Amino acid sequence: MSSPDVLLLEKIHPDAEEAFVDAGLSVGRCDKSLSGNDLLSAIDGVRFLGLRSKSRVNADVLIAAHSLEAIGCFCIGTNQVDLDAAAAGGTAVFNSPFSNTRSVAEMTLSEIIALHRRLFDRSMQLHNGQWNKSAAGAHEVRGRTVGIVGYGHIGSQVSVLAEALGMRVLFYDVLPRMALGNAQPCKSLVELLQKSDVVTMHVPATPTTHHMIGADELSTMKTGASIINNARGTVVDLVALAQSINNGHIGGAALDVFPEEPGSNNDIFSCPLAGAPNVILTPHVGGSTEEAQSQIAMDVASKLTRFAATGTTTSSVNIPEVDLPVHHPEHSRILHFHRNVPGVLSSLHTIIANAGANIHAEYLQSQGDVSYVILDIDAVKDDVLAKQISELDETIRLRVL
Repeated sequence: MSSPDVLLLEKIHPDAEEAFVDAGLSVGRCDKSLSGNDLLSAIDGVRFLGLRSKSRVNADVLIAAHSLEAIGCFCIGTNQVDLDAAAAGGTAVFNSPFSNTRSVAEMTLSEIIALHRRLFDRSMQLHNGQWNKSAAGAHEVRGRTVGIVGYGHIGSQVSVLAEALGMRVLFYDVLPRMALGNAQPCKSLVELLQKSDVVTMHVPATPTTHHMIGADELSTMKTGASIINNARGTVVDLVALAQSINNGHIGGAALDVFPEEPGSNNDIFSCPLAGAPNVILTPHVGGSTEEAQSQIAMDVASKLTRFAATGTTTSSVNIPEVDLPVHHPEHSRILHFHRNVPGVLSSLHTIIANAGANIHAEYLQSQGDVSYVILDIDAVKDDVLAKQISELDETIRLRVL
């Protein structure tokens, strides 16, 4: 059997498959995550790969996957793909950074309330046959202070929802951000930690955010304060957090992300905070609502189908963003990834001129060591021109529409 145009991994929402089929692309599915040789075998001959957060696409896979033109990360992050290696091979990577914003913000708000009311402890006590009707340790969130670390799309939505419940909102971000409503910026992370009753993390995984919340930061927080991490698993030091909860300084936590997460629902999960009081553990489901998954599916699928049909790389996270209006059906469109060195355009123009073709539109952008150009030219009927361009020393990847 021939390989499908698109391979979708990790139970990506069916709306994505429908969008690909409507665009005339064949689709294959594999509901689990893949990495290494398993992934390489599965994508043999595949042009477009769709995955979520568990599959790993490293440099070895990208070097060997000659047919792979683009990768769609049907999630916010792209840490699971070696972006530099993908760029070096002319493989575009797309994601959906904003489609699950509301779902994560809503879950965060529900956890703020649940932690203040100790709802999960009360629920588990009843499951175990213990009736413990008491107001001890339970609080309204109205009038309490929430500190938001990272005031981007999700953090700012949490801000609006929390203020609607009557909470005081503080935020800290390394970039200047416009405050929404009555939210107040903090000059430092320490200031936010000292003033907040509950801290919620909404930052990316970078070297500067690794263990951004550790033993020192936890000791800075108010006694009895709680912390929520629905961002990335490396942001909070879980061993330090477990110690701080067990010694009574931190009053509770909600974690949806972890430094190491199982590759499938059949794998065993362990965490230093398992069994700790007033701790909510969820299996990376912050964006796992039907609404969010459908929006992500349509968003990433539309980016991949546009790239397939026109070559546009707008919103790609790893290669130059190039876009031209839909090309005229009587023209040929050249999509050319090449090394960012002098003289490549001159060589392209010479080859095209020698073929007797006129250039009607052209757009080039460079990023690091890679350049990408789209050229609309007179229709070329044979493969000679494509062969000559492919044989240029600087060529990384060529496609002709």
